[in-house]
Amino acid sequence: MPAEPTTASTAARDLLGEHAQTVAEQATRHALTLESILAVLRSSRLDATAARTEAIEVASAALIGLRTATDQQRSSLLEPVTHAFTRLRDDLRPLVRFGELDVQFIEPPASGRALPGDVARAARTIVRTAVLALIDAGTARRVRIQWDCDGRNLLVEVRDDGDGMLDAHDDAIRPIAERVAALDGHLRVSSTPTWGSQIDITIPLDAPAFSGTIDDQQDLTERERDVLRLVVTGAANQEIAHTLNISINTAKYHVANLLRKFGARSRAELAALSR
Repeated sequence: MPAEPTTASTAARDLLGEHAQTVAEQATRHALTLESILAVLRSSRLDATAARTEAIEVASAALIGLRTATDQQRSSLLEPVTHAFTRLRDDLRPLVRFGELDVQFIEPPASGRALPGDVARAARTIVRTAVLALIDAGTARRVRIQWDCDGRNLLVEVRDDGDGMLDAHDDAIRPIAERVAALDGHLRVSSTPTWGSQIDITIPLDAPAFSGTIDDQQDLTERERDVLRLVVTGAANQEIAHTLNISINTAKYHVANLLRKFGARSRAELAALSR
């Protein structure tokens, strides 16, 4: 029978998981900031002086956000769903004003249940990642973002008018799928050629029961055990794929499954549990 984790090991696990989540969310936010600055500088609606002023404002706001991000992410307070959605809209505002993508926001009901801090942050990161993926694809001109809450789950919908070729196994969707799986949520992608694609995401508001350890008797395939051993060493997806002679998409798929099976929020937490 596995030993109960000590207070010190539990704290270390939580810190590792929180650090990994912070790094991932900040990376997405920085990418969005850079895309926004580029959109401002490339805009044909602004002259050089106005573009410089707007770019400075975007960069300044991002710098302020960076300085406070760690404190915000450590907070465990509930966040009203409308407030969480407004923060997302504020994140995307520079891109909406000066980019080529027309972003429409469908406000969630004000009566929706307040979101746990980690769910609100994850949902914003997921949507930001999806919007950046659509920009990279370059086929969509309009995207609609909608949030709702059914009392137990946050429901996120991202719909575009692109070429309708998006698939759940695309590389652009993999980071989103992995994050949704880590939250014990569900993701569905539906596409119609020439009409566009829709991403539907369901994120539980209440975290699943956490076992606190990984039992060797858990129902793992041999391949999943191989992947888990490499995750523990800190190997990235590309290194896992090379070592096991599998595709990087397959490696990402196995990591996402492991996160889901054990209720871990990050690779660091999964590794800490295994140890």
